[in-house]
Amino acid sequence: MNEQIGTQTFSTPKHTALVKTLDIISGKWRLYIIYQLGTETRRYGELRRMIPDVSEKVLIQELKALVGLGVLEKKSFHEVPPRVEYSLTAKGLQVLPNLIDLTSIGEMFLEP
Repeated sequence: MNEQIGTQTFSTPKHTALVKTLDIISGKWRLYIIYQLGTETRRYGELRRMIPDVSEKVLIQELKALVGLGVLEKKSFHEVPPRVEYSLTAKGLQVLPNLIDLTSIGEMFLEP
């Protein structure tokens, strides 16, 4: 068992789970991408329009990272023009209700 206390390192299942959680939700755009996908399958262009403030480079990087983490599924169609669709995996769908619950924090701070 390891947990970090001062300069000592201990690793417990909870610590490992927290590290994995932070890998998934780190970054400014990952939760927003998950939220925008929801239960739908979306093409790259749709996501780009839904999240106009993210640069193309960052969106591509975050999508690739989320696919690598097993949160998103990427389906490529060998067509001209190329078509790529993204959807949440079964694990990604389990993140969605928690993310929707988190919106209550923002709502609380939006109240006058």
